[in-house]
Amino acid sequence: MPLKIVFCGTPVFAVPTLLHLLAQPDFELAGVVTQPDRPRGRGGEISTPAVKSAAIKAGIPVYQPEKIKTDEGLHYFERVAPDAVVIIAYGQIISARLIGVPRLGWINLHGSLLPKYRGAAPVNWAIVNGEAETGLTTMQIDAGLDTGPMLLKYKAAIGPDETAPELMARLAEAGGPLIAETLRQFASGEISPTPQDDSQKTFAPILNKEDGRIDWSLTAQQIYNRIRGLQPWPGAFSTFRGKTCHVWAKPSSMAPSAEAPGTLSLQGAEMVVRCGHGAALQIEFLQLEGRKRVTAREFANGARFGPTEKLGD
Repeated sequence: MPLKIVFCGTPVFAVPTLLHLLAQPDFELAGVVTQPDRPRGRGGEISTPAVKSAAIKAGIPVYQPEKIKTDEGLHYFERVAPDAVVIIAYGQIISARLIGVPRLGWINLHGSLLPKYRGAAPVNWAIVNGEAETGLTTMQIDAGLDTGPMLLKYKAAIGPDETAPELMARLAEAGGPLIAETLRQFASGEISPTPQDDSQKTFAPILNKEDGRIDWSLTAQQIYNRIRGLQPWPGAFSTFRGKTCHVWAKPSSMAPSAEAPGTLSLQGAEMVVRCGHGAALQIEFLQLEGRKRVTAREFANGARFGPTEKLGD
């Protein structure tokens, strides 16, 4: 008899796992739970969660409670009576009474090698902090923040130039097979939940806009890690002539110098910015507030670039 599953998730990251589970004959997808449609952007246009769109296309019933921790939410899960709930980046806290409904519990796919990087933005912070490796962990959720016992792991190297969206897409594709194998082995008793070692925990808090502000006294590698890790939002930004300016840059082969951090200079066809310890990054694109993104050369020409320009206050 197929394992009866409710899938609980919201963003694009969760979609590959949903599609993979739908293709497996030993799983029955009884329903999808996702966040309500909400207005997005300046125009307030109603946006549909990526998971909802995928579920509708596949003909799976969708439930979108404003708050899942209600009697109505409990009755939904009791009525469907799944063997397990798979939850990926859903976006709401799950109450203890909901956790106890499925016999195998709620199986979460988390974007790090737990207990490292518990929290909302594990992929971003792994890149920002210069990690060479990350991965995925499947776990049973409990009342804490990513503190539940672990089931299986998938390890992945982080490319030296890989951005957060690129790494997230790669991990998303690996998530489906990992969740499927977790469900099979857990249901058959081949694996047992393993408690996390809290002494090894680190945190990956939700991103805020100020996380993207560049401190030019950091090393070139540290700044490059932030540029890669904070895409697409909040992005890496500084100021130029008092206005906010988003920056895209890559490592430069320029020799270290004694110029102050943030100093801009034109070196032939290249624009470089000095960082801490004299190293430099090569600017590729900039976007001044209220303007479109342009190449470094276009920016320099349009701004009538002077000999002592600087990024940062």
